[in-house]
Amino acid sequence: MTERGRVLVVDDDADIRELVAIVVGQLGVDVLQAGDGLTALELARSEAPHLVTLDLGLPDIDGIETCRRLREFSDAYVLILTAREERADREVGSESGADEFMSKPFAPKQLRATVREALGARGIQLA
Repeated sequence: MTERGRVLVVDDDADIRELVAIVVGQLGVDVLQAGDGLTALELARSEAPHLVTLDLGLPDIDGIETCRRLREFSDAYVLILTAREERADREVGSESGADEFMSKPFAPKQLRATVREALGARGIQLA
């Protein structure tokens, strides 16, 4: 039996978090949500998501630090969803262990395709 995919959506904006959860949920994965970095890390430890969408601007620890800490115990695919366009943010994000960046606002179709491809490469069966 194939394992069901798990995606952790991390964003301090509840509306964006819910939108991302709906879009990736259409792929038939279980979706977890967190509004800050520390909650995200707790969920990642307990639920072992296959993919994490991560905003950089979080209220407690920022997305870069969240990604660094996540990489200490997880090999989940990390997709940073951010409104920040600065090259320095992308470089630091890559150094912290992020796999890919996507700018906000994003096209739902593009987000679904990116998540589908990342999970499929990990052998996760999708709807």
